Amino acid sequence: MKKQLSVILLLAAAVLLYLAPAYSQEDMTQLLDPAFTTHQRPAAVFNHDGHNEKAEIEDCSVCHHVYEGERKVMDDSSEGTPCSECHAVDAEEGTPLRMAYHRMCTDCHTAKGKGPVTCGECHVDK
Repeated sequence: MKKQLSVILLLAAAVLLYLAPAYSQEDMTQLLDPAFTTHQRPAAVFNHDGHNEKAEIEDCSVCHHVYEGERKVMDDSSEGTPCSECHAVDAEEGTPLRMAYHRMCTDCHTAKGKGPVTCGECHVDK
């Protein structure tokens, strides 16, 4: 009887350990702008709510900024608008789309000394 209980507990633990990583990635999303038609790397993996909670970001305009000319409009958010609406993939003027994404993430991560800053840390092969 003891042996059967041990086997059952061992199997239950194995199932839980197997399911935990799959469940933990359920909320993971990707930063994938439809303007990118070809991809050099997989889309960056990004858990929006988890990131903002950990980084203590409450103001959406920190990342979802709005500019009028060269001036950032405070307390205005571009939330729900694709970045490619303002940043062209092959922009000759302004910040190109790929650079806009990279600057937004890596500049903040570098300034705070936290978060991924290398290609493979964000663009994870599945």
